[in-house]
Amino acid sequence: MFDKEYDVVVVGAGHAGSEAAASAANLGCSTLLITMNLQNIAQMSCNPAMGGIAKGQIVREIDAIGGYSGIISDRTAIQFKMLNKSKGPAMWSPRVQSDRMRFAEEWRLLLEQTHNLDFYQDMVSGLIVENDRITGVRTSLGIEVKAKTVVLTNGTFLNGLIHIGEKQFGGGRAGERAATGITEQLVDLGFDSGRMKTGTPPRVDGRSLDYSKMTEQPGDDNPEKFSYSDLSKPLVNQRSCYMTYTSAEVHDLLREGFDRSPMFNGRIKSIGPRYCPSIEDKINRFADKERHQMFIEPEGWNTVEVYVNGFSTSLPEDVQFKALRSVVGFENVKFFRPGYAIEYDYFPPTQLTHTLETKLVSGLFFAGQINGTTGYEEAASQGLMAGINAALKVKEEEEFTLKRSEAYIGVLIDDLITKGTEEPYRMFTSRAEYRTLLRQDNADFRLTPISHKIGLATDDRLRRMEKKEKEATNFVQFFKDTSVTPDEANPVLKEKNSSEINQSGKMFKIFARPQITLEDMKRLSKVSEYIEENNLDKEVLEQTEIQVKYSGYIEKEKNNADKLNRLENVKIPEDFDYTKLKSLSYEACEKMSKIRPATISQASRISGVSPSDISVLLVYMGR
Repeated sequence: MFDKEYDVVVVGAGHAGSEAAASAANLGCSTLLITMNLQNIAQMSCNPAMGGIAKGQIVREIDAIGGYSGIISDRTAIQFKMLNKSKGPAMWSPRVQSDRMRFAEEWRLLLEQTHNLDFYQDMVSGLIVENDRITGVRTSLGIEVKAKTVVLTNGTFLNGLIHIGEKQFGGGRAGERAATGITEQLVDLGFDSGRMKTGTPPRVDGRSLDYSKMTEQPGDDNPEKFSYSDLSKPLVNQRSCYMTYTSAEVHDLLREGFDRSPMFNGRIKSIGPRYCPSIEDKINRFADKERHQMFIEPEGWNTVEVYVNGFSTSLPEDVQFKALRSVVGFENVKFFRPGYAIEYDYFPPTQLTHTLETKLVSGLFFAGQINGTTGYEEAASQGLMAGINAALKVKEEEEFTLKRSEAYIGVLIDDLITKGTEEPYRMFTSRAEYRTLLRQDNADFRLTPISHKIGLATDDRLRRMEKKEKEATNFVQFFKDTSVTPDEANPVLKEKNSSEINQSGKMFKIFARPQITLEDMKRLSKVSEYIEENNLDKEVLEQTEIQVKYSGYIEKEKNNADKLNRLENVKIPEDFDYTKLKSLSYEACEKMSKIRPATISQASRISGVSPSDISVLLVYMGR
């Protein structure tokens, strides 16, 4: 069946695997996507939502590069919200509630329409490695598939173990078996491995809930969308989510099951996500809090199934049920399935290069939860980058990497390969030191041109980006060039409690005032006429306002990024012998020898490497 050699074989069809397969195929490589169940491509294993704080920026970046996650999120959305609108634009983060079943269906249909992509349903149980180079994979049916490169995106399936109270059983997800064989082989090849855990809440019957007792959480009045392309449209109709709370009574009922909790009785030894703790972890760690928020999220347009966000748990199912029935609005709740925790194998990501290729086996790439991350968005972005770089390796073209100053994806990968992680890694805006540059509104400006150079972002995407950039630049210049008189400006300024002007001045200075918005500026006839004459859309208007109001911050951050990038340009030879630098600290020598940083900048971010160690390196390299 598989007599030909594939350019790229992708193992696993979750969010990472789907993006990896799409990007490799779209770059012209013969690609095979192998998964244990073709009905579960891009399954939303946890909550039915995409985006959120910092995660929404990642989805925008994936879309700007030419990935599919943004388009599919738009097409299957049931609610849109731009989070953090009360803060500066660096914090604005788009998020959608998704139709879970339609999300997976849309992913499969779009992948099936992708040229150069084949599919096969089987479990990959082993890798074929010759002379430290990947040459293929072996399935549980004994089939060998030859490949020039392989991308592993195994999610939570590697030796997955599901916990519900004192019960435990093998599985990669509820109702699906675990994957075996790969971890053991990789360890034999010299890889370090570890265990992590994650959890999920109960799914319940929405017909059994009393929403009148909860607080409604509607979507935005004027919903936007993720994709910069015209392949999706903003929502017209939306479904609401709802909010309720736990209580002291609920907490007492949950505590009754702590002696049977795998988290507290020692059955689960691995570390879970710090920023998405289980409900039992929350009431244990924050014992002073009498209640915790719960968000009731519909799973789709037509299904009655509901996701209980904020109630992730691995307690016995009878304890879950009893406690949940004490929550306001849940008095008559019926379960579809209980919550559970899952433990799985991962490989510390310091064993990877910036392209997500392993250092030990050439042509082998890791992406997603196998690298210790949590979240659909983090996984999808890694899959996209691994798929691109696997394809570029086959084509013998220059690798595709992103700097910390270029993208959240660059921050994510650099954090993973430089610092590693001992707990599930989640992206936050605070992790990005240049977040004023890495906004959700300008991902296309930052990334579409460089993606177009490698052949992934289409000509149409580049044209749309260039048109938007030109229109925004011209509009900013209009404000710099155009004057306004006191008679025109003062009525607006007075109304907004902003100091009035005594003589004519440039509009840019007026617009840059914190109290003045674009809506205020539109009251000036020259501005409204310019917008109308040039037919400027919402994206251009938003981009212009951000560039005017935050020009000082943006310029300062660009200068800081330029300084950092100078160190990024100082390369360290791959086989550099740190032991010959006697002035290096022992810890710096040990850690840099293990991580093998590619640049001085990356070396400076390794925990335990001091500024004096960097100075020693710079002196040795003639800098």
